[in-house]
Amino acid sequence: MLDSLVKPATDWLDRYQAVRGTTARLCEPLLPEDYTLQSMPDASPPKWHIAHTTWFYETFLLAPHEPDFKPHNPQFSYLFNSYYESVGARWPRPSRGLLSRPTCLEVLGYRRAVDDRMAELVATLDPATLDEIAPLLELGLHHEQQHQELLLTDLKHAFGLNPLAPAYATTRPAAVAPPTPLGWREAGAGVRMVGHAGDGFAFDNESPRHRVFLESHAVATRLTTNREYLEFMHAGGYDRAEFWLSDGLAARKKQGWTAPLYWHPVGDRFEIFTLHGLRPLDPDEPVCHVSFYEADAFARWAGRRLPTEAEWEAFAVESPARGGNFLDSGALHPVGGTSCLGDVWQWTASPYTPYPGYRAAAGPVGEYNGKFMCNQMILRGGSCATPAGHVRPTYRNFFPPDARWQFTGIRLAEDRPS
Repeated sequence: MLDSLVKPATDWLDRYQAVRGTTARLCEPLLPEDYTLQSMPDASPPKWHIAHTTWFYETFLLAPHEPDFKPHNPQFSYLFNSYYESVGARWPRPSRGLLSRPTCLEVLGYRRAVDDRMAELVATLDPATLDEIAPLLELGLHHEQQHQELLLTDLKHAFGLNPLAPAYATTRPAAVAPPTPLGWREAGAGVRMVGHAGDGFAFDNESPRHRVFLESHAVATRLTTNREYLEFMHAGGYDRAEFWLSDGLAARKKQGWTAPLYWHPVGDRFEIFTLHGLRPLDPDEPVCHVSFYEADAFARWAGRRLPTEAEWEAFAVESPARGGNFLDSGALHPVGGTSCLGDVWQWTASPYTPYPGYRAAAGPVGEYNGKFMCNQMILRGGSCATPAGHVRPTYRNFFPPDARWQFTGIRLAEDRPS
């Protein structure tokens, strides 16, 4: 994460404006009432996402480097800090939707003011200092790209609870091609290198690069489809305890799961809520909005398993097809294909733990990833809401095993004889 990223000021300004411009475009379909929606404690309102990403630049770049720095509004540090204990107290996450003030106009004014100050800072810093702050600036841009995805998935959850089933996007959803037959890419037993290598950006949890030994295995060449998941459901998969982890079965019963999130039974078929609104379920699409527990139960029912994150990374690194369906395509929904990246985040069988030799960075940015390495499961690959330039084969996403509101899906693996 802290590799040198030597670029001229104009390149940084272009990149900064491009990322900030994407956030602005994602907000264009929103009405004033949408900006304060918070449908559950794990989600945040669009207004908060806009303010928090702005707070990040103000706190970690302007405050230590702008001459005669003064905060735009001293109260915003309390309102829009997310989880940085070393920065100070913060407003409770479950109550972000209660912040009708500051108004949207005030938050957008905050955003414009910080953008102006960031442009001035980047343009006037000497090259050596710009090179010094470049890793933090790059981190801030990738941080905002994470929040672009969260803005969409959080909004989808809120819209999905609305009986009017409002559509976020008015464009036609992308066509889905019939899936290819399920194939397998085999890998023999041996030592593999896992983790980030090179000078490009990566988060600190993607390092250090290290050796792992993998037994002989195979990874599916495509994602699991709705049709295949329906077979699991029709076979009574949600009620058959032999396929479920104990915690997973308890979560299924407590939360009343009988199908993936956003599936609505209509007679003998299903409709699905999407960012384009409610429409009939397409059996050829990749299944998404399933928890780790559901993904694991499906894999057991199918006589397979989920890949470990090391198996998944080795598969992705060696894959000839890495281009996929990302935010940039405008589809905003899984469409399938043979790429290892895009469409849905893919659950792995691996818990989120540090790589051998990992040490969190000093200072507040050390809180970015390391302190969450407990009670989370690893996902890989990115989704249809992930910006294309944000993801790579070594990217380690993580969520609790019962999380379903992200675009989360399934790629199977199986053991092979050595």
